[in-house]
This record gives sequence, C-alpha cells and structure tokens, in this order.
Amino acid sequence: MAASSPGHIELERSLDSITVGKRHRTDLGDIPALAESIRNEGLLQPITVTPDGALVCGRRRLEALRFLGQRSTNVWVRSNLSDRLSQLLAEQNDNSLHKPLSLIEAESLYRELKVVLAEDAARRQAATRFGAEGAAPEDSAEVSGAVESTAPRSAGEARVQAARMVTGRGSQTMLEQIGRLKDLAHDETRPGHIRSQAMAELARIEAGGKVHGAHLRMNTVLSLDELDRIAADPAQPETVRTQAVSSAAEVRAAAGQEARTAELAALAAEAIARVTAEGHSKEKKRAGTVERPKLTLVVLPPRAFVALWADMDGWTKKHDPVVLASELTVAEWERAEAVLAETVAFFALIRTARAQSTVTDTPSAHAI
Repeated sequence: MAASSPGHIELERSLDSITVGKRHRTDLGDIPALAESIRNEGLLQPITVTPDGALVCGRRRLEALRFLGQRSTNVWVRSNLSDRLSQLLAEQNDNSLHKPLSLIEAESLYRELKVVLAEDAARRQAATRFGAEGAAPEDSAEVSGAVESTAPRSAGEARVQAARMVTGRGSQTMLEQIGRLKDLAHDETRPGHIRSQAMAELARIEAGGKVHGAHLRMNTVLSLDELDRIAADPAQPETVRTQAVSSAAEVRAAAGQEARTAELAALAAEAIARVTAEGHSKEKKRAGTVERPKLTLVVLPPRAFVALWADMDGWTKKHDPVVLASELTVAEWERAEAVLAETVAFFALIRTARAQSTVTDTPSAHAI
C-alpha cells in the first residue's frame, strides 16, 4: 500500500451500506469468473470507499462478493477527499448535483480522482505480487473479459477511467490540457507573461471557449518564449541567435495576420525544431576537432533481428499515448515518425524477399 495514500482498513463493512453511484459503469463482464477467483484466492485487495460509504474503486469486486452471498467485507476507507468529489461519487441520478460541473471544476475532480484510482491500482498490483503465485489480478481483463469495466492497471488507464467517471466520456486529453494550463498559471518559475496567458486561457474556457484552441495558443506563447530566450542567450552561436530572432518575428507576423490557431502553433513548433537542430549542429561541429574514420557498415545476423523484436514485444503497453502526445517535442516526434516509416519500408522488403524465396523453393510441375 502506498505510504502517501491517506486512509485506513475497516473490517467487516456491510455490503448493503456501500453506495454505488451512477458514475460507475454497468458493463461488469464475467462476474462468476471473478467470484470463483475470489473464492479460491480470497479478496487480495479490498474495495475502496469514502468515509460515508460511497464506492470509489472496486465495483466488480463488490458484485462478485454479493454473487458469493457474502454480507460484509474489509474495505479501504480513503480519507481527505474533497466534498465535491465525495458528492460526485455518491450521486444516484442526474439531479443529484445542484448545478452541472464546469470544465474547470471537472478537471479538479478528475485530477483528484485519477490519483485515487492509481493508488488502488498500485495496491492491487502489490497484493497480486505477494498473493497467490501466478494468479490473475482481480478485476483484470483476463478474468473479466470486459476491458472498459475493469479497474485501472496503469496511470494511463486511471486517466481514462477518471475522465469517464467525472464527465461520462473519454475526455482525458481535454482535461489534461486544462490541467496543464492550471499548472502553468501557478508555476512561479515561469515568466509573468506565461502565467498571465495561462490564466487568460482558463478564463476563456470558463466563458465557453474551446479547450484545444486554448492549448494551441498556449503552445505558441511557450514556443515564442523559448525562441526569445535562445535569441538573448550569449552562449548560443551568433547564427543560432539570429535564426531565433527571425523565426520569432515570422511567428509574430503570422499572428498579426490572424493566422489560424493550429497553423500558428505548428509554425512556432517548427521554428523551435529548426533553431534547436541548428544549435545542436553547431555544437557538434565545435566538438569535432578530430575527424573520426568512417565506420564500416556491419550487417547483423538474423538472430539479432529476432532478439530486437523480442525486446519490442508489448512495448505499446509500457507507454501512455496521452502523455507522449503532450510531452514529445516536434523534433522527437518527427524522429519517431521517420524511424517508423523506415521500419515499414524495411518490412516491405522482407515480405517481398520471403515471397520470392517461397516461389523459388516451390518444386515445379516438371520436377514432381
């Protein structure tokens, strides 16, 4: 159990005293299979409730216990939840809240809830590791057969589930963008104009403005700030500083001509990529005083190819596309795209060679 997770274990809580709000999904998957797992291995991880008994995590575990005829169970009582989140989790119908959530409020609840869901996932993973050897995690897709109703097994899944519980849809990207604006608005290490821009964008959203547009405008301001920083940095080569000045002027000129938000953000990001690449090139030239002999291309044996793809197996489960989309620079993404294109082209060559090899190796009718 995470030391930073405030709460306590409560023994023998009545199942009937646990309130299941409407925010929890109803597609529960194969409850009998999960019940059988709990019957054989025990409940490895208690379900999570608020101090008032509203269910936070573990809807399927709760239903499996009811399926087994149990009347009570141990629960993890999560303390320090905001009143608004506790109310959200306990609401039974669409009229429970006095007013609908604004996007700014929704992000606050989403931020709070995804932490709680991630804590529950961490406790379940720890319980599984130290529980029955080889047992499938409770609420896992292997047991349930219904991915959307399973408890989160990673930070990315916690984000998806938290967004659905707060807004009723997969809005995690939008909520993450609002959260980033909030963080920038309160980041004392940022220049004042950055914080002011972030606060202005949040005000636009509060007034009904589009979140993605605010996100793109913020990206443009951040890119311009970085270009200005490079232009004023005496440690940078003169050519790099000059290019940063001209690139910033180009972006500001486009802004003055009321270029579309997405085009302006892309232009600013491309400018950063160009200037950064130029700077790296200059640094390499300065460092490379001694010319190194060209390396001879070494063609690796097939077993190296097999080992490479064995290491890559399952790599998509180890990364969060939402985080990558927001954190990768333009240059980093373009490099990944280039490697992917190169890989696809190389695989096409392998397929062609394998097809030709199959035709060559097939005995002709005269040879039979």
